[in-house]
Amino acid sequence: MSQMIPQCEQLPTHVNGLLELLQQEPTLRSQQNISAIEASLSKAVSPQFEIVFAGAFSAGKSMLINALLERELLYSAEGHATGTECHIYYAEPQQEKVVLTFLSEADIREQVNVICQKLNIEQAANINNPEVKHILTEMGQKIIEQEGGESKSEKAKQAKALILLLEGFTNNRDRIHTINAATYSMEQFNFSNLTEAASYARRGSNSSVLKRLDYYCHHPLLKDGNVLVDMPGIDAPVKKDAEATYNKIEHPDTSAVVCVLKPASAGDMSTEETELLEKMRDNLGIRDRVFYVFNRIDETWYNGQLRQRLDHLIQTEFQDTSRIHKTSGLLGFYGSQVKQTNSSTRFGLDTLFSESVKSMGGEEETPQFVSEFNNYCANSGKLTRTDFKVSVNGYETPNENYVRILSEWGNPLINQLIADSGIEEFRDSITRYLTEEKRPQLFSTLADDLQPLCIVLRKHYLDQYRDLESQPREIDAMKAQELNRLNHELQEVGIQFRDHIAHEVNEIVVNGDHYFEEDFKKLKARMVTRLDELLQTFSVENAHRRAAMSHPRNSTVPLIAILVEALYYLANELEDVLVEGVKTLISSFSQRLLQRVKQRDYYGKLYRLLGNDGGIETQLQAVEKTLIAALVSESKVECDRYVRESPRFYDEGTFSIYQFRQTLQQTSQGYDCSSMVEAEPAIRQLLKLDFEPKVSATIRKHFRQTINMTLKSQLLPMADEQADSILQQYDQARDYLGQTLEQEAQEKIARNIRLQGEIKEKIATYNKAISGINNCLQSMQVYEHQLPLINEESLQPDVTKSDVEVINVPVINNHKSDVDIEVVDLV
Repeated sequence: MSQMIPQCEQLPTHVNGLLELLQQEPTLRSQQNISAIEASLSKAVSPQFEIVFAGAFSAGKSMLINALLERELLYSAEGHATGTECHIYYAEPQQEKVVLTFLSEADIREQVNVICQKLNIEQAANINNPEVKHILTEMGQKIIEQEGGESKSEKAKQAKALILLLEGFTNNRDRIHTINAATYSMEQFNFSNLTEAASYARRGSNSSVLKRLDYYCHHPLLKDGNVLVDMPGIDAPVKKDAEATYNKIEHPDTSAVVCVLKPASAGDMSTEETELLEKMRDNLGIRDRVFYVFNRIDETWYNGQLRQRLDHLIQTEFQDTSRIHKTSGLLGFYGSQVKQTNSSTRFGLDTLFSESVKSMGGEEETPQFVSEFNNYCANSGKLTRTDFKVSVNGYETPNENYVRILSEWGNPLINQLIADSGIEEFRDSITRYLTEEKRPQLFSTLADDLQPLCIVLRKHYLDQYRDLESQPREIDAMKAQELNRLNHELQEVGIQFRDHIAHEVNEIVVNGDHYFEEDFKKLKARMVTRLDELLQTFSVENAHRRAAMSHPRNSTVPLIAILVEALYYLANELEDVLVEGVKTLISSFSQRLLQRVKQRDYYGKLYRLLGNDGGIETQLQAVEKTLIAALVSESKVECDRYVRESPRFYDEGTFSIYQFRQTLQQTSQGYDCSSMVEAEPAIRQLLKLDFEPKVSATIRKHFRQTINMTLKSQLLPMADEQADSILQQYDQARDYLGQTLEQEAQEKIARNIRLQGEIKEKIATYNKAISGINNCLQSMQVYEHQLPLINEESLQPDVTKSDVEVINVPVINNHKSDVDIEVVDLV
């Protein structure tokens, strides 16, 4: 943009000062999203303001830009989609120029192949081969002839695009590099002025092979850093051309968008147009700076159904109708150009449209504008209520009709055409926005984005300052305040300790304590492993010996006796494992719990109040012993039940009873120990069938519930008792604080004074930034968007006030005189 006014030169410094203040407040930093502020600041101070014209190809973007600038700069042809990106900057009259950037050979080859695929033509292997180019050109010409003309169908338009692309590649071969895009100045083409250069770039074949054009031209619309950007169609045949447009819409440099839509000619929004609207909404750099242009509105003049569909679409999908324009770029632009011609040039047929009029057969072609002009005069209905009585004769050619009509009616008819095209209204709207509304709107948007931040900072500073201001300034008063708060602080510590213990217990109950879960998994794994070891090493011979010693009068030992010895042996060994496991489990948990308690703020606060932890560590150590004793007892009970066979062990039809009978049959072969030892594998299998379900039930169902309930029944009452115990230590806390309170009071008073000073410095920085921003807003005359300051009165503590409203009520008294009574309304 142009030079920033003096009041706004320091705007970035002031805004960044506010953002730095925000960064100094950790509690506020995470609550504020500053991306919108950064985007709006960037727009407000940027030297350029890019207005991107985006839409489908052949929507009329280039023609609208030509109409805005009232000169034919950009190439525009119906149905011809190029990948050229055009940027138009401001220049003084003697400094107008064009910078041209060509596509690479690889880019051109890709476009040729895309079009060939659409036309069902074999793709070109080498576009440098003259014979290949000749064949493709002939095939394109043949398609155009079959379709009845180059603008008669979509296929014909694509064929024309292919011909132009190949012609442009041939004519500019020496300027096109194989891989990279090549850039040239206007002087390298020996052009003496912008008109010559634009004429070259506008030529269809040249335009086809240009990647980017940078125009520097003199027009008041481009002042103040305004840059018009014409992008490839969002539905361009080459995918990367369409992606380039979408990327540009999302780019932070894009400040506004002229969205050129085709429903005026198509009836409905396309998928690409819907996606375009979504991407515009997501760009913080664009906001509501969008103009919606329904171009080719003239097509609705001849189709009532199309007109109704367009009106319905606008009413249902678009809210701000002040930014909606209905235009015919073709009629509006060329109408303004024809006004500069006369009958000597056949109203532009021999000048403006000379290229379009030429034909190979000798007969003149009809330029598109001439066809649309004649149609306007004959069928649009726009002239019905005017003084223009125009006739279009069937015995005359379109060009003859055109020349005759303008000879009869001249510029007044052209002025009516331009007015009906909507171009003047669109140009006035864009001009008014860019010259009058743009800057105030940019600064208003910045102020609106800053407003929530300023409110939050202001409240934060005032709350902090008033809280510090309310603190005592004398040592005795500070000591008294601290002692008054002592009982509350002790109660608060007790509650926090109780809540913390309850949280830790709950985490275990819901399996949320990772470390506890890992320890319990180890206990479960140890139980399973130990059972496997015991089964693998179980000795029938030792069990036989122990059973025989229990009954010295007998030399024969039954299978049942062996199993009894085995049941006791396995149950007792597993009990040892479970007992040791719960001891380790509870000890580890208790150590972690103690460390977690010591890391909490309430623990440190308790030390400050009492000089010790109030007995918390002692209580936790005591409850650890209680927990271990309780769970050891539960472990013994749990494993003692292993001695009894499972209830279903001898049920008919089960594998266990089958295994028992098989084992009994095997051991009944003799009466000595050897028959028992030989059945050892079968006995082990029988024991496995009995013990595995028992151990599984313990570690997967019963015992975890036992642990959870034990922890809750021991820890939660302990926490309640400890919370009460902490509160009962008020006298000790008062005595302890009495020894250190005077020094603490001095330090706290000094700290409060220092903090107040720091807050005042921040407030001064805040006010300086706000004043600078408000001065800038005032210079833009956007007074209603000014930001709030922090004045001295705001720093005083809140005082409850009554709003007094005096109402004079005339009353007629007994003396027949009016008396005014003041009614005081206290709110």
